Amino acid sequence: MKIIGLDLSGPTNTADTCLALFEARGSGLAYLDSIQGAGDARILEVASHHLKAGALVIGLDAPLSYQPGGGDRPSDAELRRLVKARGGTGVMTPTMTRMAYLTLRGVALTRLLSRLRPWADLRLVEVHPGAVLILRGAPPADVAGFKRAPGPRLRLLSRLGRLGLQDVPMREDVSDHFVAACAAALGAWQWALGKSAWLFRADPPLHPYDFAC
Repeated sequence: MKIIGLDLSGPTNTADTCLALFEARGSGLAYLDSIQGAGDARILEVASHHLKAGALVIGLDAPLSYQPGGGDRPSDAELRRLVKARGGTGVMTPTMTRMAYLTLRGVALTRLLSRLRPWADLRLVEVHPGAVLILRGAPPADVAGFKRAPGPRLRLLSRLGRLGLQDVPMREDVSDHFVAACAAALGAWQWALGKSAWLFRADPPLHPYDFAC
C-alpha cells in the first residue's frame, strides 16, 4: 500500500503545495519521494501511476466539503475543541475568506481523483496535519512555530520518525510544507489502519469523506 500526504495550497498558489509519497512496510512507512509545487495535473499523474501497483491512500490537508450557509462543519467544531484542550490552535472554518480558496481546491481535486476509483483501489481522507501532531503529543509551541523556523520543523520530523515514518530527509532547509505533507501521510496511514487519534465519519452527500487525525 502506498500513502500520499498532500499539503494543499489555494488554486492560484500551487508552488506551496507539497506531495509526500510513502510505502507501508512492516510496522512503518518508508519515505519514497516528494514533490514541491504540485499542481492538480501532476497530483493526478502521480496517483494514476502508483495505483497501477496496488492500493493507494491519499490524505489531503484541505477542507473537502463546507457547511451549507457557512460557518463550521460539525467536524471542525469538534476538532477545534479537542485541539484547544491540548494547547493547540489552527482549525479554521472552510468558508473563511482565505480558507475558501483552499476549500475550492480540495473539493475540485477530490472530484478529479474520484474519477480513478472505478478501476482502482483508491481511498481519500481529509486530514489536519497540526492536529495529527498535537494529538500524538507534539509540543504545541513546535506545531505553532514550524512554519517560521527550522528548529521546530526538524523536531517535528524527528517525532514523525518515532511514530513510524522511516528515512524522512532531515535537513535544515526542509520546508514547512514538507513537514505538513509528512504529517498528513501519517494521519492517512493511521486512518487506513483503523488507528486514528480522532475520526469524524463521512456524512454524505454533504460531507462525503472521513476527516481523521
